[in-house]
Amino acid sequence: MTATPPTRPGLRDVARLAGVSHQTVSRVFKNHPMVSPKTRDRVLAAAAQLDFRPNAAARALATGRSRTLGVVSFDTALHGPASIIAAIERHAREADFFTSVAGLGSAGGGTVAGAVERFRDQGVDGLIMIPGHVPPEEAVGLLPRDLPTVLLGPPAAVPTVQADHYRAPGEATRHLLGLGHRTVHHLPGPADWSEATERTRGWRDALTAAGAEVPGCAPGDWSARSGYERGRVLAADPDVTAVFAANDQIALGLLWAIHESGRRVPEDVSVIGFDDIPEAAFLTPPLTTVRQDFAALGRHCVELLVAQLTGPGGAPPRPSGVVPSELVIRRSTGPASR
Repeated sequence: MTATPPTRPGLRDVARLAGVSHQTVSRVFKNHPMVSPKTRDRVLAAAAQLDFRPNAAARALATGRSRTLGVVSFDTALHGPASIIAAIERHAREADFFTSVAGLGSAGGGTVAGAVERFRDQGVDGLIMIPGHVPPEEAVGLLPRDLPTVLLGPPAAVPTVQADHYRAPGEATRHLLGLGHRTVHHLPGPADWSEATERTRGWRDALTAAGAEVPGCAPGDWSARSGYERGRVLAADPDVTAVFAANDQIALGLLWAIHESGRRVPEDVSVIGFDDIPEAAFLTPPLTTVRQDFAALGRHCVELLVAQLTGPGGAPPRPSGVVPSELVIRRSTGPASR
């Protein structure tokens, strides 16, 4: 004989225990202003005692809000996008919102449009886009006009949150020049990522401002293999004494290429990465790198989106500016050898 599953408590059960009408209980969970604090506390205490949880679908019908934020991102296995998404999910929970993530592998406009349409079907309240290798201006064109949106990127026609991909590479380059290196070589990320091009621009402008030679550099991808393959060329050149890698994974491959060549870090070659992955402090030697504040990036994305949803008239919020990055100096950088 099949056991009958226990019935979940409903609004009327909470109302009976709290000594109020079921309409009052409904008002409490809709955050209606016409409920006294004393009554609200009594209803919430009764709900907690009964382990009552409002039905999300019913609440969405009643309020016109799903309390769900959609997130569109590319290459979600990479450390940067994955860390930002984790921060978005954490801060969305703190703001009492769910998140739904569409992790895309290609930059096709149809792919993005399909993700947006799926989010429309889910009834999301707003969207956050982490464009990756989609040019920011193109990403704006792919975002829906009738949904509150936030773009992780440079200033655009929608509210944006911008990470520091220009100033910090310049600081890293100047750090190496200050150690006596005549110039700094660079292992860029993919040419179609705006983050990679901005990091390259910061490196190049710092060298130019210092009157140092600007070496040629070949774009690759974000992987350690890419850093290793391009790093073998640099490691074989005795004139190369300092390298700025566009991320820590590239730097990891470079470190192995230098080790294989018989040269030493930092005695022969200084290396700086970017991102400060959790393993960076435990490499051999510990990696000097640029630390991105992924938690702040995720928090600002959620704050800007929630402000549009809850602010008066849904007016666009104030821009958040650039979230700064920090150069973390460890033992992979040192004075230029004589």
